[in-house]
Amino acid sequence: MESLKEGIIADSENFEFSDSPKTAVFADLHIHSRFSRATSKYINLENLEKYARIKGLGLLGTGDFQHALWFKELNELEERDGILYTKTGFPFVWQTEISLMYTQDGKGRRVHLVILAPSKEVVQQITKFLGSKGRLDYDGRPIFGFNSIELVDEMMRISNEIEIIPAHAWTPWFGIFGSKSGFNSLKEAFQDREKNIHAIETGMSSDPEMNWHLSQLNNKSIISFSDIHSFWPWRLGREATIFNIDKEKLSYKEIIRQIRENLISGTIETDPAYGKYHYDGHRLCNFSSSSEETKKLKGICPICKKPLTIGVENRVEELTDQEIDKNLNKKPYYKILPLHELIALAKASTLASRKTWLVYNNLIEKFGNEFNILLHISKEELIKALPEDLVLVDLILRNREGKIKVKAGYDGTYGEAMLGEKQAKLI
Repeated sequence: MESLKEGIIADSENFEFSDSPKTAVFADLHIHSRFSRATSKYINLENLEKYARIKGLGLLGTGDFQHALWFKELNELEERDGILYTKTGFPFVWQTEISLMYTQDGKGRRVHLVILAPSKEVVQQITKFLGSKGRLDYDGRPIFGFNSIELVDEMMRISNEIEIIPAHAWTPWFGIFGSKSGFNSLKEAFQDREKNIHAIETGMSSDPEMNWHLSQLNNKSIISFSDIHSFWPWRLGREATIFNIDKEKLSYKEIIRQIRENLISGTIETDPAYGKYHYDGHRLCNFSSSSEETKKLKGICPICKKPLTIGVENRVEELTDQEIDKNLNKKPYYKILPLHELIALAKASTLASRKTWLVYNNLIEKFGNEFNILLHISKEELIKALPEDLVLVDLILRNREGKIKVKAGYDGTYGEAMLGEKQAKLI
């Protein structure tokens, strides 16, 4: 693996873990409540905290703060220094995601944006503004018809401590750089308000290295969150950002300072091929292609003869304008699949099967949390804990080095992890 100084893939020996009193904090600041569409009806604060602790996360976004019923539950938490705490002391940051659908420069745009806020009072002002633009009760991720520029203007009018982050920046339909409805640059999307955009979220179909090929992102933080629609540990924290913060001194201001000044310690990333939009393709035609193959096909599906949905790999290549600059402030990242995926692959089982859960729970009981297992526990300790499961031990170690092959996802279809001739679908 490359060293931390090179900033490619992180050496797991160099990070402490989130069950230590003074450590890096693993944070997932893009989640949803049960009030968003297509989410688990069992998402509540108790389940989010429970599985965040099991995962090894030390901080979560609240998700959906403008939804009245969810806000009522969040309002019961204690707020200190811009952080919300449960009765058992688990921290959350005020967070939501909104969808903007509008026309700019003669093209229809569909953009998802994450919003972080510093206090309940600011959240109430944001909610009042959003309520003046449309309904807030039908979906935890509401849709509005105004543009990204107006959003920045209104948020900065309310508070310059509000953080706006383009969500899953490369996905075709709702990413700021998406092939279907996005822009070619942040400047095109936000004009002179681009200075208020300090970071982008990689999304599952890209990783930091892919983003380092764009000069327009040289001065932006490249961060990662999971955009979960359920609380299960193969969803929650599958992508996360690592902040260098003493857990006892958490504050919203410090979180935002590290994002704005690119002081994060690193990120957790899935293999980009894991994502649903890494390759080009057509889901209904059961056809996918790499960007190179798509060029040979002139962008046309050989099955239905219609234009292919252009994925993230292709789109990154299209916007690439530089070799990776070794002088960039590149942050290390871990390219890993969730532990449930590895167990299911080793056992030829499904993610939620009893067989998978038995192994998972046994490992958590022994080693405390999932990130500790995936990134830190030694080969010798793993063999001692799994003497009859050496295939799984090997997968954990290979996963740690980003060496598990993944057949690329495309057009809304997740990738597939490969084990010899066997495959386990990633869902």
